Amino acid sequence: MGLLQEFKAFAMRGNVIDLAVGVVIGGAFGKIVTALVDKLIMPVVGILCQGINIADMAYSPPITGTDGKPPSLGYGAFLQEIVNFTIVAFAIFMMVKVMNAMMKKEAAVPPPPPPTPEDVLLLREIRNSLAKSTPRRAD
Repeated sequence: MGLLQEFKAFAMRGNVIDLAVGVVIGGAFGKIVTALVDKLIMPVVGILCQGINIADMAYSPPITGTDGKPPSLGYGAFLQEIVNFTIVAFAIFMMVKVMNAMMKKEAAVPPPPPPTPEDVLLLREIRNSLAKSTPRRAD
């Protein structure tokens, strides 16, 4: 089998396609959460923190860099990414929780019993016809 055929067999597997779809949806979901945090949540947090923009928070140590300016440690952006991660993790947790609940509901419904085999049906028919034709004794 040639390299091209092997690659085609690999790429067309269901798992690879599912993974690709998951990555694309995950990227889009990440952008939605980032917009939610940047445009809705962090401004509210900033208002609660007396107008401070968390993303712009930084620490400048009392030393100067090679360009004469003090270096800046931007811990605010890090805090904002922690909030992003927490929201994404919580949303994924809730999705998994809902999926597990749906799977349990599907598993709770018992499958229908398998059909009775023909030989068993024939034996029952013979038994019933013998029971009808055989006279009962009075004891």
